[in-house]
Amino acid sequence: MEKLDVNQLTEGITEKWKNFPVSEINDHVVRLSVLEKDFFWHKHSKSDEFFYVISGQLFVDFEDRTEELTEGQMIKVPKNVMHRTRSNVRTTILCFETIDNDVMGDES
Repeated sequence: MEKLDVNQLTEGITEKWKNFPVSEINDHVVRLSVLEKDFFWHKHSKSDEFFYVISGQLFVDFEDRTEELTEGQMIKVPKNVMHRTRSNVRTTILCFETIDNDVMGDES
């Protein structure tokens, strides 16, 4: 049991995309991401993904639409759904997925 602080974990990050695990829960992982760029189109065949926006503005592009999320909003991306995330401003998100899910996707 360890208290974590998102602000402390993300201070000093200067990369336009940084993704790292902060906790494991059973067979799932919670990842913290800081992004300010477009990620590439991909899908995950092993796991759904769940994004929660802590700060900033996240766009999740699907083949047929784009969802815009702001602070406090969240979205589930079902497995096998092509998508990409992107942001024009520094954005911090939590991502929930199975531990064995490939962060980079298995199709790009």
